[in-house]
Amino acid sequence: MEISLSGRTAIVTGGSKGIGFAVATRFAASGADVAIVARTEGPLKEAVAAIRKSTQTRVIGIAADVGKAADVQRAYDEVMKAFDKVDIIVNNAGTSRAMPFENVTDEILHDDLELKLFAAVRLIRLVAPQMKERRWGRIINVLNIGAKAPRPNSMPTSISRAAGMAMTKALSHELAPHNVLVNAMLVGLIRADQHVQTAKRTNMTLEDYYKTHAKEIPIARFGEAEEFANLACFLVSEQGSYITGTAINVDGGRSPVV
Repeated sequence: MEISLSGRTAIVTGGSKGIGFAVATRFAASGADVAIVARTEGPLKEAVAAIRKSTQTRVIGIAADVGKAADVQRAYDEVMKAFDKVDIIVNNAGTSRAMPFENVTDEILHDDLELKLFAAVRLIRLVAPQMKERRWGRIINVLNIGAKAPRPNSMPTSISRAAGMAMTKALSHELAPHNVLVNAMLVGLIRADQHVQTAKRTNMTLEDYYKTHAKEIPIARFGEAEEFANLACFLVSEQGSYITGTAINVDGGRSPVV
């Protein structure tokens, strides 16, 4: 299937590595202008340079912490200055934080909600009016399978991701009359930098880490970020024009619920 995003402009938060980088790369390859937002300047510059090597579209990087309201506003302003519009948002910022309930302090929960929920709320709030005015928009909230089926010792992430799923559904009803589609993609186990770091912390080789946890997945392997990006590209395209208000597991069958 040929997918064209020519003429579209996308913001991808958490876009310098892993899933975000794969999504930004796929969008650019399909013809979209892309703004990558990430906290760390070095990886951000590397990501932008890598995408520019393989595409003719415009790609910019914006160093910002979307867990802070002022940074969200600044990132939006920089995108508008560069591209003059936003058609697509992928709210992907945030890594997994999981611990027993007794260890979740007010500060930990607050910080997690700021990064994983309020960042998305604030960016959507800024962009939605222009999407409604043009009667075209696509919003993807990247969550994880714990949003539907939280496991023990999974907070605060399971709380913030469940809130993101509820927002996705509610917002999809509000924006559907304006042809602005809102969906969630729920991550299972996909190869990413956070697994590299977890393997190090647990004194496991990365190969052993992947082999051990692949046993939890019916398809018997970790997913690739590019596989996630392919579905994201479909959902924001014209081919995905009748899909809204969904929360799709991208997990190799790992989730116990549909």
